[in-house]
Amino acid sequence: MTYYRQVGTVPQKRHTAFRGADGALRFEELMGEEGFSSDSSLLYHQGVPSAIVDSQVWELADLSTTANHPLKPRHLKLHGLFGSGATGLDAVQGRRLVLGNGDVRISYVVADTTSPYYRNAVGDECVYVEAGTGAVETVFGVLSYRAGDYVVVPRATTHRWVPAEPSRLYAIEANSHVAPPRRYLSKYGQLLEHAPYCERDLHGPTEPFLVEGADVEVLVKHRGGGPSALVGSRMTYATHPFDVVGWDGCLYPYTFNVEDFMPITGKVHQPPPVHQVFEGGNFVVCNFVPRKVDYHPESVPVPYYHSNVDSDEVMFYVGGDYEARKGSGINLGSVSVHPGGYAHGPQPSAVEASIGAEYFDELAVMVDTFRPLELGEAGLAAEDPAYAWTWAGRGPTDPPLFSNS
Repeated sequence: MTYYRQVGTVPQKRHTAFRGADGALRFEELMGEEGFSSDSSLLYHQGVPSAIVDSQVWELADLSTTANHPLKPRHLKLHGLFGSGATGLDAVQGRRLVLGNGDVRISYVVADTTSPYYRNAVGDECVYVEAGTGAVETVFGVLSYRAGDYVVVPRATTHRWVPAEPSRLYAIEANSHVAPPRRYLSKYGQLLEHAPYCERDLHGPTEPFLVEGADVEVLVKHRGGGPSALVGSRMTYATHPFDVVGWDGCLYPYTFNVEDFMPITGKVHQPPPVHQVFEGGNFVVCNFVPRKVDYHPESVPVPYYHSNVDSDEVMFYVGGDYEARKGSGINLGSVSVHPGGYAHGPQPSAVEASIGAEYFDELAVMVDTFRPLELGEAGLAAEDPAYAWTWAGRGPTDPPLFSNS
């Protein structure tokens, strides 16, 4: 983030003695990115933020992956992963890995239980709320969430998820930071007039969230065991991490609701970058929202067939009726994976059917990665094996529809 915010009580000058009404000294913590040469915030704790009394191993869920080999497009039905009843799962430990590579991991969970306190020390998290409401309690304060929200949590932010109702969460975990695309920003960081959203649409904490307690366990995901291996630790803090009386700066968690994304449209079909909402290291996040479509009299509103030679394309279908995929079996809760090296596009019948359309009622979240994605255990479990053959109308064991003889 590059937008200054002050919450609670802070001293007039940074790095100076700051005391409470009882005369006790507050403990200042500088939380900063990129070796303190990028965005940062100063937090003022009642207790010592580095005082731990124990650290044990936290065994992470299955993060193994399987290559998309032999290469083919995939359709993953996420709604079948957790059934229709109560799950007893939380938003942190209940995640199941759908897709991943060395830059980003995409997981899914239906959470109806409060999570443990948690800190991802590997990268920022961008969690899309497919359904449900609740709150994310953080060291910076509380964020409420609702369907359609992106919840962006900076690396190493201690937080926990508190669902008010069962929440379907699509978690994009980066190995980097997640931010608005640079082309939307001025050289000083302000969102420009051509950007599809502005600072008013980003909602951060508004007041401190003070919690008392001792010997508080925090689950920490971090690097270890190799250059790209992830491990977990259970760190017990002498005082509660949520003992911050005030903070200020440009680094903090926030929400952005997809309804506040103003789509960019044109006379003919616009390329995917106009739908971009965030960027991370070696990946981007886009959203396709309900919108008026192309207004040239002979325009074809659905996408042309395209070969995105540098990236894998992942679409999560969360609302409306996605015109280009009619006849493919894709529905709400589906994920399509179209890998680099494979030309893809609409189902053949959808092209003709779209001509003359003036409006598309569709909502989808897209992640494009610039390194190949592999399938996690949830991706393998959720796959629809018939999808790859839907453009041809037959599979590898079916006879040809036409013959040259």
